[in-house]
Amino acid sequence: MTGAEGEAQVQAIGSDEDVVRVRQLVRTVAVAAKLSLVDQTKVVTAASELARNTLVYGGGGQAAVSTVDNGQRRGVRVVFSDSGPGIADLDLALTDGYTSGGGLGLGLSGARRLCDEFELDTAVGAGTTIAVVKWAR
Repeated sequence: MTGAEGEAQVQAIGSDEDVVRVRQLVRTVAVAAKLSLVDQTKVVTAASELARNTLVYGGGGQAAVSTVDNGQRRGVRVVFSDSGPGIADLDLALTDGYTSGGGLGLGLSGARRLCDEFELDTAVGAGTTIAVVKWAR
């Protein structure tokens, strides 16, 4: 991930209401970063899917939302982290069209496509961290 980062706003994810709060926070930060309506929608949709995954598969966790600036443009960075079971089959989880159900049906690959940068770190038994960035056009 590239660019200077503003102070992150952290939202715990432990309930369906928290997933909604993450979505609202990401939209607020995306508006402040001057993302277009289309790019706001993309990053909010990806964040919603990833927040739901954090809750359902990670057993809860948190999202840290911040603005980033690479000297040429601004963007939004969201880092999701949990201490859950991790992702046993990462290749399968990142396969286009794969969903284990319960989310928006995007899966990780769909969330990855909606963002400009996508980093995933997972270890079985040690949890998962996913960082995404959406840059203003």
